[in-house]
Amino acid sequence: MKFLDQAKVYVKSGDGGEGCVSFRREKYVEFGGPDGGDGGRGGDVIAEAVDGLNTLIDYRYQQHFKAQRGTHGMGKNRTGAAGKSVILKVPAGTQILEDDQETLVADLLKPGDRIVLARGGKGGKGNAHFKSSTNQAPRRSGPGEPGEEYWLWLRLKLAADAGLVGLPNAGKSTFLAAVSRARPKIADYPFTTIHPQLGVVYHAGEEFVLADIPGLIEGAHEGKGIGDRFLGHVERCGVLLHLVDGTQDDVAEAYRTIRGELEAYGHGLAEKSELVALNKIDALTKSEIVEKSRALADAAGVDDREICPISGVTGAGVERVLGTLLAQIAAFHQAEGDTAPAEFVP
Repeated sequence: MKFLDQAKVYVKSGDGGEGCVSFRREKYVEFGGPDGGDGGRGGDVIAEAVDGLNTLIDYRYQQHFKAQRGTHGMGKNRTGAAGKSVILKVPAGTQILEDDQETLVADLLKPGDRIVLARGGKGGKGNAHFKSSTNQAPRRSGPGEPGEEYWLWLRLKLAADAGLVGLPNAGKSTFLAAVSRARPKIADYPFTTIHPQLGVVYHAGEEFVLADIPGLIEGAHEGKGIGDRFLGHVERCGVLLHLVDGTQDDVAEAYRTIRGELEAYGHGLAEKSELVALNKIDALTKSEIVEKSRALADAAGVDDREICPISGVTGAGVERVLGTLLAQIAAFHQAEGDTAPAEFVP
């Protein structure tokens, strides 16, 4: 299934049905009078987060969603049927924004969350409502109210416990494949990952969801490379795993480049708990590992021992990283008052 995390849709609720002008005329019935029924209410347009979806690809091929209008009222005080509502099923974690792409309408975080995007119009009153002592045979009825209509944006932000960030070719996809059953594309050229990937990691009897996003380069917040659009998928993470390619000459500059992009993006990413790992140590000597770990620690402002030397290829240091991630994720959920892990849809 192709991944799509943003879509524009047009929604229109149903118009209300018109009221009826009718008079009771029955043989052998002495008294008649107005008996026009009310029009039915128009259908709503509803968005609902559901299980089993992790992409908005369905909304690439259908952008217009219109609810049914209410049925007109009828004689014998019969009210028209209400119009059928339309439900837009979206993945959990979908945000709904107005046409300006800035004003947030709703954030559907978990399955079962729903919101009425456009309310159906009320039905018009039949002529029976207009009867009075001075007007016992009214020949007017109320029109149905028009429905609401909008252009809206759907934006998916995947729910994960931890997120991978780093420059292109930092080894993020290799690490994800090594610790989970995810099978991202892996190659020796930059921007192999072109859309976010999720994987479930099992460690020490626990599990958590790890998200891998395309690599960032300097100026990504200005649209360079693939840009920073996919950073939204790690906004909900409790901790960021920052992978730095140990084979680079200046690992400290690589670290500062990513930190600069996180700060430029905003939305609290720069304030998230971070674990820094020196990757690809299988290609380094022991002295190089020590030297580059110290340079990374100075750039990150942490103790040398907090830098995790790892190799996604050989598995060296991976167990330590997973244990530290689990501890930080647990602390995040405890601070948020939420003990439930993020849900993953394969």
